[in-house]
Order: sequence, then structure tokens, then C-alpha cells
Amino acid sequence: MKDKRQAVILAGGLGSRLKPFTEAIPKPLLPIGEKSIIEIQILRLKKYGFTDIYLATNYKSEYIKSFLGSGKQFGVKIIVSKEEKPLGTCGPLTLLKDNLQSPFLVINGDILTTINFERLYKYAKSMESDFTVVTKELIMPYAFGKIYSKGDFITGVEEKPNLRNEIIAGIYIMKTGIFKYIPEDEYFGMDNLIKNMLKHNIPIAKYRMDEIWLDIGQLPDYEKAQDIYNEHFKEQ
Repeated sequence: MKDKRQAVILAGGLGSRLKPFTEAIPKPLLPIGEKSIIEIQILRLKKYGFTDIYLATNYKSEYIKSFLGSGKQFGVKIIVSKEEKPLGTCGPLTLLKDNLQSPFLVINGDILTTINFERLYKYAKSMESDFTVVTKELIMPYAFGKIYSKGDFITGVEEKPNLRNEIIAGIYIMKTGIFKYIPEDEYFGMDNLIKNMLKHNIPIAKYRMDEIWLDIGQLPDYEKAQDIYNEHFKEQ
């Protein structure tokens, strides 16, 4: 019997760094090409067999609900959940825990990515962990030459070395056992969850992705998203 695949899109953020656009439109509904950010995400999830998609909302929740409807036009079932007070990036999941089955996917509502959700899902399902965190290596150019020295003399120079950081990509696979570690009706972020699990030596799996990934957090990112859409998502 084929798995019933469920996903939660975290779509409750204020989008403060994308003002003035988000003063009228919630960030997940901002247009990229012919589609909104959240439509692109839904279609990608549908491509990989996710049929039940939960939207964890807060800011302008009714806009999102009326825009997306039941999900029929995408070939999926959309269920909108609204938090009555800010619950962070992890707290909203507790409002859905009676509906979610193992494993389920969680993704931030401002992520544009070509990640292979099938490969991720199967990997996380096979791991002895209730929590799989997707990571991405970001390479950031460094604007200055780096000097190596010994005492008062220079021994070497590296011209503008790139800085490499492995970051949390805002994509997760969770099993229902994760709810033991998430308090209800309380503001609780993914960072809190990770720190608490590590503190108690509870295993957290890592999945390092290599595909296209963009966090649309600021205006320059939004502009970059248009180019990525044209190259990778337009025919979706």
C-alpha cells in the first residue's frame, strides 16, 4: 500500500523584510513569474506524491485560504490551520498533530527549491530518528584578501577566499514521535527543538541537498527568485 504523503507549509510569517509588498499581500502569495511562491511549492510537492498539504497560517490567513481554496485545482487536498497567537516555526505543528502521520514533511513558506522530495522522503523514512533536517552549503564571496603572518612579517596571502557555511535549509521530515519534544500552546522554534534534542542526546538525522535553493527573505532574494523561476520552474 502506497504511503499517504503529507506536508506542512509554514505560511504564518509577517514578511517584514519584504515590505512594502507584504503590507497588502502575505509573503506566500507574492508572485514569481505566473505563479505565487506557495503555488510553486504545492506543485512541486504534488509532483512527488504529497496529496495532503496543511498550511500553518497566521498573518492574513483568510487571504491565503480564499486564494488557494480546497486545492482541487492543484490535484491535492489543502487544509488551512490558523494559530491564534504566534507559535514560532515549530509550535504550529502541535495544532495539526492529530492529523499527521509518520513521516511528514515541513517546509518554510518562503523557500524556492528543486530538491528531490522523493529521495529526501525515502532517506528520512529509513533513518533511526524522528527528525531529519535538510542542510545546504552556501558559498559566500569574501571581499578582502586574507593575510597569513608570523610575528611582524607576512608569510602568505589568499585573495578573497570564499566562505563556506552549511546552513539549515528550512526543510524537514518528521515522524510523529517528534511531538514528545514540542510543547503545546507555546512559542517554540526549530532552533529550540534542535537544541533541546541535542541536549538530551536524541539523534537528529541530516540530509545535505545539492539542488537549487533560495530563501526569499529580502528584496534582493525576491528579485533573484524571478530569474530562478524562469530557468527552473516556468514549465512546471
